[in-house]
Amino acid sequence: MVCAALAGVIRAIQVHTGSATCAEFGTELDVIRAVVIGGTQRSGGRGSVANGAGRTLSRSLEQRHEHPERSDGPSAHCQGRNHHGGAGPRPAALVMTTASPPPVILVTGATGKVGRTFIARLLGEKHFEQWRVRALCHQRSLPAHERIESVFGAIQDRATVQQALQGVTHVLHLATSKETPDDAMDVSVKGLFWLLEGCRTSPTFRQFILIGGDASVGHFHYPHPVPVVETQAHSAYPGCYALSKVLEETMLQQYYLQYDLNGCCLRAPWILEKDDLRFHLSFGADVFGAPRWCDLVGAEAAAEYERRGAIPVLLDQAGAGLLRNFVHVDDLVSAILAAIDEPRARHQLMNVCMDEPVDYVRLGEYLSRTRGFPLVPIRDRYHSTWLDNSKARFLLRWRPQYDLARLVDAAWAYERAADDPRRVWYPG
Repeated sequence: MVCAALAGVIRAIQVHTGSATCAEFGTELDVIRAVVIGGTQRSGGRGSVANGAGRTLSRSLEQRHEHPERSDGPSAHCQGRNHHGGAGPRPAALVMTTASPPPVILVTGATGKVGRTFIARLLGEKHFEQWRVRALCHQRSLPAHERIESVFGAIQDRATVQQALQGVTHVLHLATSKETPDDAMDVSVKGLFWLLEGCRTSPTFRQFILIGGDASVGHFHYPHPVPVVETQAHSAYPGCYALSKVLEETMLQQYYLQYDLNGCCLRAPWILEKDDLRFHLSFGADVFGAPRWCDLVGAEAAAEYERRGAIPVLLDQAGAGLLRNFVHVDDLVSAILAAIDEPRARHQLMNVCMDEPVDYVRLGEYLSRTRGFPLVPIRDRYHSTWLDNSKARFLLRWRPQYDLARLVDAAWAYERAADDPRRVWYPG
């Protein structure tokens, strides 16, 4: 009975507005949905047809009521003739409004360096002040916050993922597994599969953002004679981590094709924060990431270099300074925020990195000039790479803020608080 009554109201509105069919209002069913159930989100990120119809209808009728001097002819969207012909008083406008629930973004890997930084930024920006965060946590938890809800469990568990996706509008997928073969396929394949399956069938889903890695195109393990762009073929280096990055990108691309799922992938190189760079350049056993300089030069020499505060300078096999790609976590988070609900990001893969790779020779020279550190050249088997970020700069209107000097200065200026111990949560 309610639907029948609303259908009658809609027909009256069509008479009042001078159109039997009006594209900007949508179908009768769309408007009924807008009034009765507040709109139904389409999967695939196209937004709510019903909500759009309801809001547009409300705006249009309010405008016609407030500005009766406007032409009674057909609008740019509506075809037909106003039945009042411009004569006589207009009946009062019928105003329909709908209330959409605030967006909810599910963040997997929420307790890592990217997740924590992203959540803090999103909660602090006025543009996202109505947004809520749902954090999928595994081993660690987040501090309590009125706009954060935490779900605990393993991403490879379907029931956990289904629970985490309830009412979610956006997904930021950060969870990953490094060189841990027992977990790699469960997290990167099974976990991602459950997420994508849940998103494509969800009535509230709008957008999926995957953070990929340059391991999918070989990092510095293979020679790259030209800059690495998004159309380059996948080329995983040995190990399960690089393979998992290829599989993640491929699976998401297939969901674009199979289901027209709205998503994008931001492909990042090594993500640095705080004092990461300082520890990367350490000859001590506390070295962060690869190469492990102490293993390359031997224990005795490493101890002496560490005592002197020496900086390793990585060279390629020809003796030239190695070029390696990095991105600061703040720049990556800025790109993520720019990609949210950005139509130009739909179905896109984008490299997100510094404008230029770090040249270890220039890096060493800068540290020597500004801080007086001695330098130790080390030749190894790796290859220079130049990850091209032009596509992300163009589509997202995004600009990285960290160059070599700022990356170094930030790392050496960072002082850890007593409650912020340095800890590496994964091997590799």
